[in-house]
Amino acid sequence: MSRPSDASSDDDGVGQSPDADLVPSRFAERRATVYFGLSALASVALAVVYAQGGQAQLEGILLAVICGGIGLGIVVWAKYYMPSEEVSQQRGRLSSTPEEVAAFRADFNAGEESLKGRRLLLRTGGVALAAFGAALLFPIRSLGPRPGKDLKRTPYRGGGMRVVGEDGGPVRPAELTEGGVLTVWPEGRTDAADAPTLLIRPLAGQRFDLPEERRGWVADGIVAYSKLCTHTGCPVGLYQAQEGLLLCPCHQSTFDVLDGARPIFGPAARPLPQLPLDLDDDGYIIATGDFSDPVGGGFWDRGR
Repeated sequence: MSRPSDASSDDDGVGQSPDADLVPSRFAERRATVYFGLSALASVALAVVYAQGGQAQLEGILLAVICGGIGLGIVVWAKYYMPSEEVSQQRGRLSSTPEEVAAFRADFNAGEESLKGRRLLLRTGGVALAAFGAALLFPIRSLGPRPGKDLKRTPYRGGGMRVVGEDGGPVRPAELTEGGVLTVWPEGRTDAADAPTLLIRPLAGQRFDLPEERRGWVADGIVAYSKLCTHTGCPVGLYQAQEGLLLCPCHQSTFDVLDGARPIFGPAARPLPQLPLDLDDDGYIIATGDFSDPVGGGFWDRGR
């Protein structure tokens, strides 16, 4: 494209020396590079601070420096390296005069210097953004391992595990009298938050009305249910032996022990999960498998 032949174009800066345009560009290049560099260093510092345990105030300051450096660098880049004016040119002859060719060469040589600066800006800007992205990956470590299926399984899975009392000792059926309740856990896992279990022996004359597939889950007249309420996971521990009812003290959900721990009052919508029981060769109570349903309060993919 030919340059305008209008001799009065000095007012538009066409007649200025190419070096005059490079002065602010070089200064802007240094400024933007410094901004991007500060942002990259602050990202590294943020990662180090977080890896060493974190400090909220310092992390906030570093995050401000990171975002501010990237923002200022982009502003300077846009102001000095991106076109900001609309220029119109009259179309005339297609051939260029020797003067126009010389002017084009001068502009092209000046543009090479500008391109070098833009490459530097691209590199430093890329480093700043990459460092910021890397620093943002560190907080993912705070989320811990993925739960996988652990929300739906307990240490009882696999079966053949003895149930033990709070002291870690195995339990025999004779330890529960009529109307008695005992809290137990899987052997070796008394610290498992999802495994507290209630062993219940009904009063004489009371009969279970369990689903057909779970009628064989009773060992020597003892039934086992999860101790975690299916409303919000509170411990269910108040047993009314005469009525065969379990009461949750948090929101008064009430479960019928004889009828598969079906909720008959309160906000709980699901029965307490039942644990399949049996006796081992030594006469101790064992769990032959995991609970009938996920324990505790409901979550997003659990049905009512």
